[in-house]
Amino acid sequence: MGHLTTKDAYKSLEERINWFTQGAPSSDTLYKILQVLYTEKEARWVAKLPVRPFTLKRAARVWGTTEAKAEKLLDRLCEKALLVDSEYHGERQFVMPPPMAGFIEFALMRTRGDIDQKYLSELYYQYMNVEEDFVKDLFFATETRLGRVFVQEPVLVNDKTNHILDYERATHIVEEAKYIGLGTCYCRHKMYHAGHPCEINAPWEVCLTFDNVARSLAEHGEYARLISKEEAKEVLQLSYDSNLVQIGENVREHPAFICNCCGCCCEALQAARKFSPMQPVATTNYIPEVSLETCLGCGKCAQVCPVLAIAMEEEKRNPDGTGTKKRPRIDKEICLGCGVCARNCPVKAIELQRRPVQVITPVNSTHRFVLQAIEKGTLQNLVFDNQAFANHRAMAAVFGTILRLPPLKQALASRQFKSVYLDRLLSLQKKQAK
Repeated sequence: MGHLTTKDAYKSLEERINWFTQGAPSSDTLYKILQVLYTEKEARWVAKLPVRPFTLKRAARVWGTTEAKAEKLLDRLCEKALLVDSEYHGERQFVMPPPMAGFIEFALMRTRGDIDQKYLSELYYQYMNVEEDFVKDLFFATETRLGRVFVQEPVLVNDKTNHILDYERATHIVEEAKYIGLGTCYCRHKMYHAGHPCEINAPWEVCLTFDNVARSLAEHGEYARLISKEEAKEVLQLSYDSNLVQIGENVREHPAFICNCCGCCCEALQAARKFSPMQPVATTNYIPEVSLETCLGCGKCAQVCPVLAIAMEEEKRNPDGTGTKKRPRIDKEICLGCGVCARNCPVKAIELQRRPVQVITPVNSTHRFVLQAIEKGTLQNLVFDNQAFANHRAMAAVFGTILRLPPLKQALASRQFKSVYLDRLLSLQKKQAK
């Protein structure tokens, strides 16, 4: 297994994590976080693993051990939610989850006694809320966002409901999922231990995961419990009632998670407030419009807006300039289009309208990974692994995605990838298009 020193083991793990398109900037705090989550041996093991999904046989070969011993190590890592397993064509596969939504969050998705969760929460708070490099890299390093906002479906009136696309509805994601997991909100759990409890006292058990991620977290270590589609919809309703924003993986097909977020605890919504008008997540395709004739000027919408996009302004009431009335002004550059304001308007003076320019959502995880890798200049890391060449299935998925991208993104991909094969594919595609 090698003869790395303790420091070398964790530094090697840091480097491995940063082989992802989504990385984690190095700092003393990150080093301490990894010491809490991984033993020295585990750090050494994981630092050698491929970034792409791998089999038991591959892990045994990389570690230079037997498959029986490798399986015990892999199971232990799954039990700590440091790996996620799945089945593909009858063969068990493993993958190292990214920092977010991944192993950083999984560690606080349940109460556990094997680590000091208060100390870990304080480290998380320092790393994400004070140092900020991780948050800036996570949310602003690429044009393609990690997460996207779901519109609150009950707010849409009938004629708008007819125009909402399936992937824009959280209930559709629930209906399509094979497995649904329910866990503790990592954000509120972290902030509680860090001495900054949720300001609106939002419920904790509202974190939804789907499909293989849900099954793996439920089977190993009980980081989530499997629930029915009906229970998942009840969680969504509870979250609507609690004025929480639904933020899920920024893909159309089979997102791995939907978080139910408050503005005081969620890193994404905190980033939206702190770095406004930059958007840390993809907005919905809706924008609120206020009927000034109906509006009472009560200010409820401004009070509940999770990203502080609404301000109450004084407006003259009468033509002669006498009397004033407060009116809401919505900053549409900041607005997420979540619908929390419309839900809370006592006279229904706020209605959601489709945005004039539609937000583009990546098709699936591979599509999102490729876009982000191209934008970050790390496409070669996604396809080629220092430890092993990516498998043919992964290569085919990446090439297929690149061929569907706009010409500018294809050119950037070709430059980073430096592949004669890809260049020929793109050249052939251009000829066929003529």
